[in-house]
Amino acid sequence: MNPRYSGISQSFHWLTAILVLVAFTLGPGGSEQRVYDASHDLSRQWHESLGMLVLALTLLRLLWRSAEGRVPSHAGSGLGDRAARIVQWLLYAMLFAVPLTAVAGAWLQGHPLTLLAGWQIAPQLALQHALGNGVATVHTWLGDALLWLAGAHAAAAIAHHALLHDDVLVSMLPRALARHLGRA
Repeated sequence: MNPRYSGISQSFHWLTAILVLVAFTLGPGGSEQRVYDASHDLSRQWHESLGMLVLALTLLRLLWRSAEGRVPSHAGSGLGDRAARIVQWLLYAMLFAVPLTAVAGAWLQGHPLTLLAGWQIAPQLALQHALGNGVATVHTWLGDALLWLAGAHAAAAIAHHALLHDDVLVSMLPRALARHLGRA
């Protein structure tokens, strides 16, 4: 079996990683008053728009993965392979949970989802402000956890490359970069 992910799978992976990092960076964070303060409108619009794009890309990525029907196999320890699969599926779950908790929290607090170009999606849930605050807090925790888990995922790939000298990292890199690292 070819040990490389397809170019489409690689594109989904790296685009999602970049969008998550940018969305995290642009998130206004803090209290509800701070997040919805007019001075944070543009960063919130970018944050919410990128979050919805991450959600859509994750759905498309899973559809592509099921249609592609193959995932590169890297011979390794059974425990290591299981850990990698668990982390991968946790990342997928979080890529759904983080934007969905953002939307639910905002709507429960009575705020529309505000996207770029002034598009708004009015709350689709009944106002339950205290519950919305709790869901918004969970969103923050999940966002932080997603970054930590993604960082551990990246560190493991780098460790595979630097310490184990296998092709785990290279399998998700574009061919030109893989060649630069001496492995294609």
